[in-house]
Amino acid sequence: MFIFSQPLPPSAKAHLEAQFTFISELSKQLFNTAQKINELNIQVAQTVMNETLSSTREVFSAQNPYEALSIAASQVPPAAEKLRAYQQQLTDIAARTQVDLAKTAETHVPATARTASALADEVARRANEETQKATQRQKATLDKLATPIGKPEGGKGVGANVH
Repeated sequence: MFIFSQPLPPSAKAHLEAQFTFISELSKQLFNTAQKINELNIQVAQTVMNETLSSTREVFSAQNPYEALSIAASQVPPAAEKLRAYQQQLTDIAARTQVDLAKTAETHVPATARTASALADEVARRANEETQKATQRQKATLDKLATPIGKPEGGKGVGANVH
């Protein structure tokens, strides 16, 4: 685990940058898709509004109820066709988005995986170094505890030089 007071290792920085680039590209693709869907919805809403007004005028200008009913009934097939066209356009947008997202992933996933591997190697290397340091500190502590009090590290106890 990295301590926050330490500088960010190059492998971590590279991995964060690769992830940021990947997520930015995906976000851009999804935003463009949302924009296309909104534009389509606005276009459809305007068309429906205009056609509804036009159909209403025709119905009101009818000479009798049968003619009004005939005019209203004649509007159903074009409306159904427009609904089918709208669904097709939504499907096209979704398909294009899927292709774009796949291309983005294809472009960025290898770099992100490569930087993740480098980061994992760096973490493993640092963990190994820290484990070795901890083992050395523990060994030194145990050596100090094993040495009797008053006994110099040369191996002879207090008063060993006295004849």
